[in-house]
Amino acid sequence: MTPDFIDRQLERHWLRWTLIAWGAFAGWYLWQRWGNIYWLSLSDTDDNMRLMQVRAWLDGQGWYDLRQYRLNPPAGFDIHWSRIVDLPIAGLILLFRLFASPAWAERLAVGIAPLIPFSIVMAGVAVAARRLVDPRAWPLALLFLISASSLGLMFMPLRIDHHGWQLAALAVTVMALADPRTARGGAIVGAASAFSLTIGLEMLPYCAGAGGILALRWVWDRTEAPRIAAYGAALAGGSAAGFVLFASNANYAMRCDALTPVWLSATVAGGTLLLVLAWINPAHRGARLVLALIAGGALAAGFAALFPHCLSRPEGVSDELARTWLNNVREARPIYRHSLRSAVPMATMPLIGLIGTLAATWRARRDPVRLAGWVPVTLFTALACSLLLWQVRVGPAAQLLAVPGSTALGWALFPWIMRRTSWPVRVAGAAAAFLIVSGMVTTLTLRWLPIDQPSAMQNTVTRANRRCSTIPAMRPLDRLPAQTVFTHVDLGPRLIALTHHRAIAGPYHRNGDAILDVHHAFQGSPDNFRRIARAHGATLLLVCMNMAETTNYRARAPGGFYTQLARGDVPAFLEPVELPRNSPFRLWRIK
Repeated sequence: MTPDFIDRQLERHWLRWTLIAWGAFAGWYLWQRWGNIYWLSLSDTDDNMRLMQVRAWLDGQGWYDLRQYRLNPPAGFDIHWSRIVDLPIAGLILLFRLFASPAWAERLAVGIAPLIPFSIVMAGVAVAARRLVDPRAWPLALLFLISASSLGLMFMPLRIDHHGWQLAALAVTVMALADPRTARGGAIVGAASAFSLTIGLEMLPYCAGAGGILALRWVWDRTEAPRIAAYGAALAGGSAAGFVLFASNANYAMRCDALTPVWLSATVAGGTLLLVLAWINPAHRGARLVLALIAGGALAAGFAALFPHCLSRPEGVSDELARTWLNNVREARPIYRHSLRSAVPMATMPLIGLIGTLAATWRARRDPVRLAGWVPVTLFTALACSLLLWQVRVGPAAQLLAVPGSTALGWALFPWIMRRTSWPVRVAGAAAAFLIVSGMVTTLTLRWLPIDQPSAMQNTVTRANRRCSTIPAMRPLDRLPAQTVFTHVDLGPRLIALTHHRAIAGPYHRNGDAILDVHHAFQGSPDNFRRIARAHGATLLLVCMNMAETTNYRARAPGGFYTQLARGDVPAFLEPVELPRNSPFRLWRIK
């Protein structure tokens, strides 16, 4: 196998080898997580709710009806998602039902479904590396990709919520930002943004950033007019198509948390304005800047005038719910409010990637073609790093956007190391360089440092969270007749996914009244709990002692209902229901 043969394989057959690599990684992940697949260990509330959404659709619930009727019955819970992500899961379930039981069809589907968008991410990253660094650099990019810990978790088996697909759209966006063909690149960025927004608004800052970057390219170079024209048409048309095909009945309201008429108006108007700018396309750069500022200002002013209620937080929750729940969601906090053990590994790779993009941009300053590719990616990476100061939920996206810069650093560094005459220096140097450039060095170092070690109480909470969400723990509950169970907000989605019971609430912001009812019930007096439980038709009370949510009840209401239960002070209207001796739950019938 000669070097020329290897170069030809890397340059000509990159997609074939990328898909082979994806198959190998997918097989490894499935083998590694097989125990979790067997036990249907959907650890996140959103993954459980996604499965329930797919089940309801396959059982006959309407395409545009996304209410979850087993939460807060009989009205149900308003879920702000779309059905795009349901499609591959449902398709896999139907496929596997041909030769497996319904239960195993679900297990196999939720195990495999998250790996599908990972193939798109790998292909997008490979194309970006080929365009920006070198046609043979894509294997290095894939190595850095799989070393991104926060990013990799989004594609693990059972992680069936929508984040993986939105990250796939982001990878396609990066690939298209570096596309030298203007119209094709713009159309792909616009279509990827429309696809992501139809799924949800989590990537809205990146979609807006990509559009802004394309507009700046046009301001600098009027030959970029076909790019912004194609982008505007794809964004407006794709968003309109996504709304018609996937918007739920509830998303026709003027809400701010999904692709509703509010954001559809913004994307269609923004896309139309870009088409107008591309059509005018004045020769003078100053004139293009003025027109771009006028268009952006008109779009912002129109949005503020028509939808002033969307200028604050998009969830539109009450002050009490924001204070007691939404503001305390870990992923919604900025990175500087997290422990060093979690913040440093998350931020290291994006910062290294930013350094890499800046260095690559500087090296390409005399090459107009490469410079035109690196400048947008550098701006995009800088945006990702700055967003970490807003919310850590953008961490996986920031790590994804760091891959091109890390690849550029590695591509420049590894050949220099391999030219050393001493083979121990080459081996050790290559290993050290990979650990540093990938950011893995901080993760490995922190494992051995006594920093932010979990306390005994934190370990207790972790055990409770893990035990109470298992099939063996919940199976005894299914022996009771189906009824409405009053339990913790974060346990509601898992309860309805594993049993035939109904629950009161789940952590979904459109249903703030039900969430607050659960909070008030556990933090108030026993009589207040009984009144709220009766109002919701609950006949059972299920408690997971020391679950994370319960620590808030104890801290905020030391004399409240939950704290009394934890002390063993049970009111007379609660009748104990026997559970297995090793059950992590305590269950009572509400008289």
